[in-house]
Amino acid sequence: MNTVFWTFLAVFHAVVFTYFVVLNTYYLVMSIFAFRALRRYTRRLTSIDVDDLVASAGAPPVTLIVPAYNEAETIVASTRSLLTLRYPDYEILIVNDGSKDDTLEALREAYDLIPAPRFPLAHLATAPVRGAYHSRTHPNLWVLDKENGKRADAINAGINHCRTPLLCIVDADGLLEPDALIRVARPFLEDARTVASGGIIRIVNGCRVEDGLVREARLPRNPIARFQVLEYLRSFLAGRVGWDALKIMFLVSGAFGLFRRSLVVEVGGLAPDSLGEDLELTVRLHRHCRERGIPYEIHFVPDPVAWTEAPETLKVLGRQRDRWQRGLIDTMIRHVRMLFNPRYGRIGLVAYPYFFFLEMIGPIIEFTGYLVFLTVLALGVASLPFALLFLFVAVMLGSVLSIAAVGLEELTFRRYTRTRDLLRLFRLAFAENLGYRQILTYYRLRGTISYFRGLDGWGDMERKGFEEP
Repeated sequence: MNTVFWTFLAVFHAVVFTYFVVLNTYYLVMSIFAFRALRRYTRRLTSIDVDDLVASAGAPPVTLIVPAYNEAETIVASTRSLLTLRYPDYEILIVNDGSKDDTLEALREAYDLIPAPRFPLAHLATAPVRGAYHSRTHPNLWVLDKENGKRADAINAGINHCRTPLLCIVDADGLLEPDALIRVARPFLEDARTVASGGIIRIVNGCRVEDGLVREARLPRNPIARFQVLEYLRSFLAGRVGWDALKIMFLVSGAFGLFRRSLVVEVGGLAPDSLGEDLELTVRLHRHCRERGIPYEIHFVPDPVAWTEAPETLKVLGRQRDRWQRGLIDTMIRHVRMLFNPRYGRIGLVAYPYFFFLEMIGPIIEFTGYLVFLTVLALGVASLPFALLFLFVAVMLGSVLSIAAVGLEELTFRRYTRTRDLLRLFRLAFAENLGYRQILTYYRLRGTISYFRGLDGWGDMERKGFEEP
């Protein structure tokens, strides 16, 4: 029995070490590619004149689709930011998804809405639309009021009523910078094969906001939101920039993503029964184009910014990550035929396996690894080399990669101009791996259990609103 136990323990240690080494090696490779890509991109920015892009006659019309459910605290400010966008021709279509608060009333009062006819051009199945409203003060602002059908259903209703060749999905609790739309649309102007592009998401908590615009980027005072700033920097500047460089862009964020409307309608819109509808749509676009031999590109552009409100309590953060994990598993299972399938090129051979093994199955391995590590320490049977090696691959390498993400931010866009904020980010890079990461692993494991138990609720996402001076 003793021999069996030690054999099992040795095998399990090997699996956990392999997981951490592969995961951190992947992040390191992505960081290297991201560093090279960001250097090229920032040099290129010096030759890009946003005013010339705005004045370009070739910029296609865009409809911003904003699904809103119980967003009374933020909807007026976020709409105000959308109305300041520098883009030649765009409409804003807010879809009130049966809100139980004063979302519709806040919009009606702030923007003088009146009932107006707006007819659908597509017929994706959605919950009934109760009416359409048009702003008398802003001719490009429309509001659809519909019965509740959840986020994907609301976006599909917006797609049905979209009258432009491009549609941009934006969260109702987000703020876009004035030049964000023209920058995220640039891949469509440069390459006719582009079917989707996404921009970077940053945390608005703690920032100074005036008239729907972020005037000064600051770290949040709340420690949970601070960790998310670092997490988002690593995810976007190291992760997605690297994906784009390798042409394996696997996820266009539903908080700020631009899509070719005709193709989205062709694939059936967003999946209303998916909790990870943005990931699922991106994967479905890859699959659709690959299976039909359609030339296409999906891009990430690192400088158009959407600012979003992050959870500030563990309870709300847990709900969010639980839902994200369930959405990931759902997408992986729906499209499992892509796994290691050469028919889907780099997406099937590189991107899909990463998400399947490291993101979907990873939390089970990682959380169990932490438990076993603590158990062998408590029993006094862990050797010093084993303990040091585990801490190195699980903690130190993660800290180094987080520091690299902060370095990428400092070398490129430098949104956080205060020295104390930069120093805090470097400190967070170490602290993150000594508690916060383990908490997220637990929530992701809980999401895995929730999925296989058949739970499909969203949970309430509490909003505090933007900080006005």
